[in-house]
Amino acid sequence: MKEKLKMASFFAGVGGIDLGFQATNSVETIYANEFDRFPVKTFELNFPLKVDCRDIRQVFSSDIPDVDIICGGFPCQAFSIAGYRQGFNDEKGRGTLFFELMRIIQDKKPQVVFLENVKNLVGHDNGNTFRVILEELQKNGYKYRYQVMNAMEYGNTPQNRERIYIVGFLDEKVHAQFVFPDPIPLTRKLSDIIDFENQLSEKYYYTKGKYKGDIYEKLVEAMDSSDTVYQWRRRYVRKNMSGVIPTLTANMGEGGHNVALIYTKYGIRKLTPHECFNAQGFPSNFKLPDMAESRLYKQAGNSVCFEVIRRIAENIVKAMERVQV
Repeated sequence: MKEKLKMASFFAGVGGIDLGFQATNSVETIYANEFDRFPVKTFELNFPLKVDCRDIRQVFSSDIPDVDIICGGFPCQAFSIAGYRQGFNDEKGRGTLFFELMRIIQDKKPQVVFLENVKNLVGHDNGNTFRVILEELQKNGYKYRYQVMNAMEYGNTPQNRERIYIVGFLDEKVHAQFVFPDPIPLTRKLSDIIDFENQLSEKYYYTKGKYKGDIYEKLVEAMDSSDTVYQWRRRYVRKNMSGVIPTLTANMGEGGHNVALIYTKYGIRKLTPHECFNAQGFPSNFKLPDMAESRLYKQAGNSVCFEVIRRIAENIVKAMERVQV
């Protein structure tokens, strides 16, 4: 495939999906749309592209260049176990944004559609929500495949992060050639992405009296291992027994205790924003802008596992190349 495939990215966030596709060296994002101006800053710091920072409801199909691929991790709070699970009836209107994406897909008719969301989307409303999404793709001529994949099983990334991935193809031959990647061994360790050895800024550490109540005392009592990750669960401390980081969430941006915690020789501390992006498998050269760290934590929690996306994207490219030969 000589010319790079062109991609339009919706609900682009910091560009995690784009990074994964770009890593194939066969795909280039030429248009990105993201409503939140803070992740837009992060995106633009890492890509030579000006993001269309409008609500997707205000975007006309004519505003978007012709592309081969449309991708979108449409808002998952409406379907997430961590949210209210209101789905298409989400009171903030987030659930209906899927139909805005389909409006654009219907008009632009890209060869490939790539969608990502929380695992809970599959069972939401007894499966009706997921059925509607698949029916919309089918109605618009797309043959699809979908699979729930965990970052620690498919991305060699030590995070327990299950997501549903949906890939749709206009060409039946390409669809027939595409398969999701197989599981791979988890060889990356927590110590590969978290700095257990060095002392960091005091703002990341828990000390007596720093937070209200007896949180510090409970953490000290429960945290005794320097090779695992802990979480504060409102009233108790949870030790992650599987040797990986628990699922990163957007509510990490709401305060310290929502961020995963570790025990080091310098004390108990929360992960840094960079470590959270490491936990999503982002490349080491990914740049974070100078902004409130609460916003960076939220961006990391809202993003995707880079390695899982890269492996799926490679298989999409291979399927398209096989049919072109």
